[in-house]
Amino acid sequence: MIDVRDPQHERQYRAVQSRDARFDGVFFTAVRTTGIYCRPSCPAVTPKPGNVVFYRSAAAAHGAGFRACRRCRPDTVPGSPEWDHRADAAGRAMRLIRDGLVEREGVEGLAQHLGYSSRQVHRLLVAEVGAGPLALARGARAHTARLLVETTSLTMADVAHAAGFASVRQFNDTMREVYGATPSELRARRRPSPAAGYLTLRLAVRRPFDGTGLVQFLDDHAVPGVEAVREGTYARVVQLPHGPGVVELTPADDHVVARLELSDLRDTSLAVQRCRQLLDLDADPVAIDAVLGADPRLADLVADVPGLRLPGSVDPVETAVRTVVGQQVSVRGARTVLGRVAEQLGEPVTLGLAVEHGLLRSFPSVEVLADLDPESLPMPRSRGRAVATIASAVVAGDVDLSPGADRRATRAALLSLRGIGPWTADYVLMRGLGDPDVLLTTDLVLRRELDARGLTPDDTDRWAPWRSYAGLHLWRQATSPTRITS
Repeated sequence: MIDVRDPQHERQYRAVQSRDARFDGVFFTAVRTTGIYCRPSCPAVTPKPGNVVFYRSAAAAHGAGFRACRRCRPDTVPGSPEWDHRADAAGRAMRLIRDGLVEREGVEGLAQHLGYSSRQVHRLLVAEVGAGPLALARGARAHTARLLVETTSLTMADVAHAAGFASVRQFNDTMREVYGATPSELRARRRPSPAAGYLTLRLAVRRPFDGTGLVQFLDDHAVPGVEAVREGTYARVVQLPHGPGVVELTPADDHVVARLELSDLRDTSLAVQRCRQLLDLDADPVAIDAVLGADPRLADLVADVPGLRLPGSVDPVETAVRTVVGQQVSVRGARTVLGRVAEQLGEPVTLGLAVEHGLLRSFPSVEVLADLDPESLPMPRSRGRAVATIASAVVAGDVDLSPGADRRATRAALLSLRGIGPWTADYVLMRGLGDPDVLLTTDLVLRRELDARGLTPDDTDRWAPWRSYAGLHLWRQATSPTRITS
């Protein structure tokens, strides 16, 4: 029996009544009389309160026997921002599942990364989101399969293989269960892809969205030959488990148009997730701006740039290397050095989308960086040693830079390495691991701006858990983007 007087049910139902898109991806609305689940902002007629059940994940709705709404497509919403800032085991598990770890290493691999047994992880996730790791991974497979069905001309057998299904039969059964349609029926309803040979899709975002500022930041820090920006479109080479790929991202007001060219379509889901991490697309800008804008000493900055996003990373190891190289040098100087490192150690890439954007190679892998002679790098010897030390520590398992890393433990491990100080460790956590609550109080530019506004580090506690965004606002105010570190 549904208790419509439950305060949580009432709050969620009000969001559905107002079709509040801020809650898309935070929870899902299932209607018992239709057997369908929707995003909160679905334009369909609002069901009666007693007919509605709310779930924390699409997988939980699937498991309860509901299928996805064909009108609002709840599987395409942004991810819940909760999992980006939570540092507990549930948050770490959800970040790893989103990054495809269960597909690559199974539930045992997930449990090993978290330091729990498989049974404990299952119980934890069922309690938190209503579904275990296998169900969550299955939902992600279904979404990837639908993307490939609707945007490519692959045979259904190839789609099943690329999405990670064990058999075509399992693929067909899952698609019917989740979407209430066969793969052939989904393909018959598709719109023609505007770019043959590429995957073209819309990445959902929550508004407001400062996509222009985000692309400008990435342009200012682009590594020659690896990244490029042209007319508001950012492109780069990414290293994925089954080979290199190229992503092209063009922000709009309420979405990002993504074109992907991959060596292997099995990397589709992971490539999309890396794009979302890079552009911070699962953030909740309304919640962030409300906290930061409530401080009169930040209100003007928040009002000037609503929906500010924290530039993230497609590879935390790459971010760590870029951070070390960028210490105490200009962004232009760091870009030059990093371009030489990529030219010297990166793998050549000849994919069509790479040629279109003048991209030549991938950023060097962690294994290559760990094996190199530090003195062979085009940088001061101390920095070369620090680069090799970080890479070696990651390869040895002494430093965890995975999406599910325990951020406190990672910070401590980084600080134990020679040549790595608090500023470097915190910057890696902020951009490499997407920690939304890091304020670089040792940064000279940031400290000057804090002093100018009469703020001490103790005053900034009111900005939690969004201090990373506050720092970016202050940086933008204090200096031009070309002076912000790599």
